[in-house]
Amino acid sequence: MENWIIDIMNQFGYIGITLLIAIENIFPPIPSEVILTFGGFMTTYTTLSVWGVIIAATIGSILGAIVLYGVGRVLSPERLGKLLDGKIGQILHFKKEDVFKACDWFNHKGKSTVLFCRCVPVIRSLISIPAGMAKMRLGIFLLMTTIGSFVWNIILVYLGVTAGASWNKIVAGTDMYTKITVIVLGVIFVIGAFLFIKRRVKTQKSE
Repeated sequence: MENWIIDIMNQFGYIGITLLIAIENIFPPIPSEVILTFGGFMTTYTTLSVWGVIIAATIGSILGAIVLYGVGRVLSPERLGKLLDGKIGQILHFKKEDVFKACDWFNHKGKSTVLFCRCVPVIRSLISIPAGMAKMRLGIFLLMTTIGSFVWNIILVYLGVTAGASWNKIVAGTDMYTKITVIVLGVIFVIGAFLFIKRRVKTQKSE
């Protein structure tokens, strides 16, 4: 995949970067670290400029985020709530009220959540879905997404510029950071799910 990404960037320049980042936002397994750090390296031997790469990547981030935001709007709390009213909800110990509570929380903390998560591997793309589900105002969502993505892109592109031909070492380092993030998020999710289910079962027994 890395060779394919590099070929696209070499052949199409800014347009290729925008397209790849947009795809990366929709399909997180595609590594933005490779795109951005190699893009930074490209500015050292091609006519591409650092800020041109950053802007192209930011546009791609926004386009991809809008797609997932739309997915969240289509999914909607109401539809997810109906799904949880059946056997799936009973198995997971979730109720439709939990979905609305989560959306209410997101409406209060959504701005800072989207901004922060745009700089965190894995969830930087997926955060757009709950934003859409919570019907976060599109203007605010785009503003927070743009700022967060802009910061992320600046850091990785300049790391690629600094590393030069050794840009793949930066990718290796960010890959380790991503793995650690996944492990931490996994542990948090398991603990949170356990505590939630335990509390829900206790509540049901008391009722």
